Amino acid sequence: MKDNSIVINLDDIKNGTAEFKKIMLMYNSALKEIETKVNILSDEFQTLYKYNPIEHIKTRVKTPESIIKKMERKGMGVTYNNMVNYINDVAGIRIICSFLPDIYRIVEMFERSEDLKIIEKKDYIKTPKASGYSSFHLIVLVPVTFSNGTVDVKVEIQIRTIAMDFWASLEHKIKYKYENGVPKNISKELISCARMINKLDTKMSKLGEETMKQLTESMEKNEPEQINQIKLIEKLEKVLLMNSEGKKNEIR
Repeated sequence: MKDNSIVINLDDIKNGTAEFKKIMLMYNSALKEIETKVNILSDEFQTLYKYNPIEHIKTRVKTPESIIKKMERKGMGVTYNNMVNYINDVAGIRIICSFLPDIYRIVEMFERSEDLKIIEKKDYIKTPKASGYSSFHLIVLVPVTFSNGTVDVKVEIQIRTIAMDFWASLEHKIKYKYENGVPKNISKELISCARMINKLDTKMSKLGEETMKQLTESMEKNEPEQINQIKLIEKLEKVLLMNSEGKKNEIR
């Protein structure tokens, strides 16, 4: 692929060129924006519902070596232009949830976010990869404001359960022990383990739903004042949102 933009040189990157530092600042800033948004959602759930669907989050930016190898595998010129335009997972955030339904709740939250643009969705939970890998992937554009203007930066979001993350972590370690590919017998065992984890997630989700149902019924019976407070806060949130869009509203 012909590309007249600046060619990436691994030695220059390791020495910290101005161009590479500028691009890494862009990606790290985008991750901070996403991390802040996720933490606010986590605080909201904990405050209003005494329940947090997010166990923890992890962020990372690919190493220069990993970025270059990926561009070479894709058969494209190793340039900054190609890196920014065609490598979607330079910056990534992983959100670990308690239960399966939590994953789709969080996806819906990102879909409703007005300042993020989702450009790609992949549901590897409903349709796992051949290896057995399960997760929900989003590629989003995150607006990052600098002194000279706002830039839209690509970030990959991976959302999965604790069990899925456990499997993916071990599969990743095993895969990199074999340069010529994972032996068939080990691949079969990994797929079998992935199916077991899927069944476990399904059972745990049902248990979680039943627990939440019982807790909600208990709150409605014994703590009506707290329920009313939550409903009032939700009404206030809706009014503030509508007012921010220039509409006149009042609480009825």
